[in-house]
Amino acid sequence: MKISILITNYNKEKYVEECILSALNQDYKNLEIIVFDNNSSDNSLKIINKFSEKIILRKKNRISESGPFNQIDLIIESFKISTGDIICLLDGDDLFLPTKVSHIRNTFFKNSNLDVIFDIPNIFVNNEFVPLKIKKKYNSKIWPTTIPTSGISFKRVFFENCLEHNLFNNHPTLEIDFRLNFFAQKILKNFLIVAENLSTYRKVNDGVMSKIKKFSHTWWLKRLEAHYFINNCYKRSEFSYKENYDFYLTKSIVWLLNKIIK
Repeated sequence: MKISILITNYNKEKYVEECILSALNQDYKNLEIIVFDNNSSDNSLKIINKFSEKIILRKKNRISESGPFNQIDLIIESFKISTGDIICLLDGDDLFLPTKVSHIRNTFFKNSNLDVIFDIPNIFVNNEFVPLKIKKKYNSKIWPTTIPTSGISFKRVFFENCLEHNLFNNHPTLEIDFRLNFFAQKILKNFLIVAENLSTYRKVNDGVMSKIKKFSHTWWLKRLEAHYFINNCYKRSEFSYKENYDFYLTKSIVWLLNKIIK
């Protein structure tokens, strides 16, 4: 079984070499490693080029002011040229443990009905590892805890399904990991969350989410966009869903903050 690791990078010169090495050092060898760079303005490409004989390298200009849209664009482009039966996503500042791919492959092999596997990563923040906590949601139909991009692996058919459902259109503040988590866990429901820590998610100061302060205007706008996204997903899938008080509270706060800012 061939497995493709799709690495996206933009200005991650501090981390991208370690990231690529973590993919190359997997104990499973039937691999295809695709690195798609968003024409970085730092030394990323110089570093990535050192591995040019062992990886597939592609470059593309940024298509948007939206960081999430740019990442989504690179992943779609990477998927188009990939040939693996299974896809593992990896951000340019994150890491795979050496047994990650073999574990994912074996889990899919033992559970042939699965489309998506999530592994809960350790979060590297302030020079220490902290396990990601999966929160229990009061509303079973709202979005689940988002497992970061580098903890998401899937069969080709799953991503093709995402494209057919226009999962990546609109909502410029919503990252691909949020979309994939919701679609897999709440719409298709053909997934597994494994207990083993197979990935390391690096929480960096220049990340998209790290720039958004909780309860700020931008935070509330993003939350409202998340509500609109899940509403659209449920409607397209013809699922019964009714907006709850969280949606109306968020909408009211955004309206109020917009009035204050004006």
